[in-house]
Amino acid sequence: MIESDVTEAVPAWKAALVWVERLVLVGLFVFVAYRLGPQLGALTGVGPALGSAPDFSFVSFDGDTIRSLDLRGEVVVLNFWATWCLPCRLEMPSLQSLHEDRANEGVRVLGLATDVGSEKPIRDFLGERDISYSVGRASSSLRREFGGIPGIPTTFIIDPDGVIQHRVVGYFAPPALRAAVARLGTKQIGHGPISGVTP
Repeated sequence: MIESDVTEAVPAWKAALVWVERLVLVGLFVFVAYRLGPQLGALTGVGPALGSAPDFSFVSFDGDTIRSLDLRGEVVVLNFWATWCLPCRLEMPSLQSLHEDRANEGVRVLGLATDVGSEKPIRDFLGERDISYSVGRASSSLRREFGGIPGIPTTFIIDPDGVIQHRVVGYFAPPALRAAVARLGTKQIGHGPISGVTP
């Protein structure tokens, strides 16, 4: 007598559950890659340049007019943030530290507050935290020029030629931020002709 293998049919709900788990894992992987990819790119220097930064200007809360054309030749760290944003609060000390350490070496840290309403709460917030880098308001037109700012904080690192090298949405880990700035600060970018090349 030959025994036949009897296979039990998997209930439909179990098969559906397996597919749901797979979709959740794929979604999680995509989310992690989306969030960590820019951080890893900033840390390692891997990734494409994101094109020229738009020409921009704003008036800081100190009354200074900041113009992108005046920033050529410097590495610019441009941070869109808000007082109510917890990740913004967490990364501000590292931005302030970068400003203190590298301002005399051609690195400009700039903040653009997305808060609406009175300036006083923003000024108070900055004063309480001893923020000394230039901060102004992010107008709706300025946000549009930088691609709409999908979330805050959003930080752009712009090289001395005005090219956006990195864009990080969300908290910018200090080691990745420092690595990206250090790499750009040591490059000889676009100032004067390259040997053997006619300008």
